[in-house]
Amino acid sequence: MIEVEDLVKRYGSVTAVDGMSFTVQPGRVTGFLGPNGAGKSTTMRIILGLDTPDSGSSRVNGHPYPTSPAPIAELGALLDGKAVDRTRSARNHLRAVGATVGIGRDRVEEVLEIVGLSSVAGTAAGQFSLGMGQRLGIATALLADPAVLMLDEPVNGLDPDGILWVRELLRDLADQGRTVFLSSHLMSEMELTADHLIVVGRGRVLADEPMSAFIARASDARRLHSAAV
Repeated sequence: MIEVEDLVKRYGSVTAVDGMSFTVQPGRVTGFLGPNGAGKSTTMRIILGLDTPDSGSSRVNGHPYPTSPAPIAELGALLDGKAVDRTRSARNHLRAVGATVGIGRDRVEEVLEIVGLSSVAGTAAGQFSLGMGQRLGIATALLADPAVLMLDEPVNGLDPDGILWVRELLRDLADQGRTVFLSSHLMSEMELTADHLIVVGRGRVLADEPMSAFIARASDARRLHSAAV
């Protein structure tokens, strides 16, 4: 579970996050929807402890994530698929990450297979396309088999088959009872992926409800607009 309470984050005169509060429950895919600049990535960085809020708090499974005794086993995150040593192969990148927490080579090979990178596991990450880089980032997030997944724009750069694969992967993880939290600026993608939707704009939560309820409200609004016209 991820809990965010009254988060505020300012950069100079710009308020990136303006009093956000929400809860991401286990057992479902929760979408974090909003345009670029809405505060999605900043909120995720605060949850991970990479940024410090001006006020408010966030918790993962009941405590601040930076205090976790086993961080990557508790929450696996993808914020930037390019945030790797580009001279290392995909396999060696995962081995290096795994070695820091005692994860063996068998698990590395397992996640390479899960994300479809086994055939290029010896290739330097710097030679990867954007989509392959996203797959490597997802593999890193999955490496320690965490109960919570947080992915920022995970389908960015993926081809149609890759997008379908991500949808199926996230559905399977949620069905296992894990907490799955992903951001996107595309409502069309969220509609096909998420069970629950948190909509944000200008650093504020605009809607927090089941996807079915959000779609029903949007359909009603369109019908009223058409009738008025």
